Amino acid sequence: MNITQEERDAVYKTIFSRRDVRREFKPDPIPHDVLERVLLAAHHAPSVGFMQPWDFIIVQSPESKTKIKQGFLQAHAEATELFEGQRKEDYKSLKLEGIEEAPLGICVTCDRSRTGSVVLGRTAKPEMDLFSSVCAVQNLWLAARAENLGVGWVSIVHDHVIRDTLNIPESIDIIAYLCVGYVDIFHDTPDLERSGWLPRRDVSSAVHFESWPDSK
Repeated sequence: MNITQEERDAVYKTIFSRRDVRREFKPDPIPHDVLERVLLAAHHAPSVGFMQPWDFIIVQSPESKTKIKQGFLQAHAEATELFEGQRKEDYKSLKLEGIEEAPLGICVTCDRSRTGSVVLGRTAKPEMDLFSSVCAVQNLWLAARAENLGVGWVSIVHDHVIRDTLNIPESIDIIAYLCVGYVDIFHDTPDLERSGWLPRRDVSSAVHFESWPDSK
């Protein structure tokens, strides 16, 4: 099946306009068929040994969101103390989650035992199942953007908070907690680039041929 130029351009537009959304969520509910399409796209991510180790927990309860938000506030306070001077003040000024504002959260997990202890393709790199689950996150994110849904990845929260809130067994790895919903606006540039936290690297500085570049 060949991809047409129009379809190709739509894929690149989706990739380049994807954003980590924190502050622009609207309360509008996500239609069931839209959510199903996004989750189906996530479920079609590549996975090592075709083990499909992911699961998706949909979080809509205000009580659950509040518990996760409290976990974020604790982890955020801890992180604040790791920065110094102006960097600390800049960090404190950033909006870094939309847990209670987004109409729903999606927790993406990884069951590392799903197809047994020996997995095709995981024998030399055992972490490949974790990477596979991250591919599911990226698929979900891009599909959501194609549906004009915003997604925000909340990484500033300890796993035990999400595990206890969502009753996730210790044997299951937590990959991501995502805030998902319609938004007022998709900005042209990422929040952290726009705020001056860091610039985007030029792609030429990240591409090397044949070997790692000479560091001298």
